[in-house]
Amino acid sequence: MKTFMSRAALAGLLMGVSVLASAATPAPKGAEVSIVSPKDGATVPQTVVVKFAVENISLAPAGDPTKNSGHHHLLIDVDELPAAGAPIPKDDNHLHYGGAQTQAEVTLTPGKHTLQLELGDSNHIPFDPPIVSEKITVNVK
Repeated sequence: MKTFMSRAALAGLLMGVSVLASAATPAPKGAEVSIVSPKDGATVPQTVVVKFAVENISLAPAGDPTKNSGHHHLLIDVDELPAAGAPIPKDDNHLHYGGAQTQAEVTLTPGKHTLQLELGDSNHIPFDPPIVSEKITVNVK
């Protein structure tokens, strides 16, 4: 009986986590994110400061559930946006700025790269609909 209860509790916990993970936060009306610099088509050094901006949404650290707030994720050379309802990956192509940073120093290899911002909610999940910047291209010397 004890084993059955443990399994039932675990199943309930997993179902609850599953429901929470798939529940995307609605995007605030008119919320926008953009890359202030560098500009699209710019030639930049290998280490470049990327400046972020938002409109009609507040910035808050990851884990802060303040309504109508989120934090930046910089997508580097990403062709498809992260999946809706799931946390944005954390790897070399998906950089997290969960401290509500408004800029970041990024080191890129020489060549052509694309940069795009996506705001995530307090749990790193994309908003619904996604709040993303225009994708820019930079040439790294």
